[in-house]
Amino acid sequence: MSAILEHLQSGELEVTGRLVDASNATLYANCTYDETSFPVIYKPVAGERPLWDFPDGNLAQREYAAYRISELGKFFLVPPTVLRDGPFGIGMVQQWIDIDESIDLAQFYRTDDARLRSMALFDAVINNTDRKIGHLLPSADGELRGCDHGVTFHEEDKLRTVLWQWADKPLSEPENTQLSELRDCLIQQPDELSALITERECDALLLRIERLLDTQRFPAPSDEWPAVPWPPF
Repeated sequence: MSAILEHLQSGELEVTGRLVDASNATLYANCTYDETSFPVIYKPVAGERPLWDFPDGNLAQREYAAYRISELGKFFLVPPTVLRDGPFGIGMVQQWIDIDESIDLAQFYRTDDARLRSMALFDAVINNTDRKIGHLLPSADGELRGCDHGVTFHEEDKLRTVLWQWADKPLSEPENTQLSELRDCLIQQPDELSALITERECDALLLRIERLLDTQRFPAPSDEWPAVPWPPF
């Protein structure tokens, strides 16, 4: 993993296209380092559109914060991600994941697959407001990754996801251990996310983890906030 991160951080970026369906500037690029190249997604801060409920110019940091929580919490669901300079300024650079085209996402997201369950728990932790079907990236090697984590970590509960199969279901023993270890890690390293999200959002992150541990259950949809993002794909 460290080799991939070094490649992402130090490689030369050559933008070759753009994902036109994305609401913010989402650029497809090649990242070349030490004569090796692989595709990446590059989201420059300069291409972000203002959002009423998230600070301007902060989506890239949230993408990276989601990657850090994925690693610290041993979810390993977010592709390798860095913050760095690029052709259009500072932004998020993330390894491109080729999905398994044989998997029908419209059917897959409804299953009780253990990888989706892990994604649902991860989203509850980071308070993901936009887990769409198209953000699920199952690959041919059997791994599942998720993308588009710019609208996360809000201090208010705003969980919106297509993964409600486990709503109000009990957490397993390994999941409780996983959350406890993540909480302890964040308490021991209070500055881990301080440059990426606000102090109140860091506090809210810990409170969400504590609530999950207290209730011993997955969250249920809220009556005060739309439960599913639109469009769901």
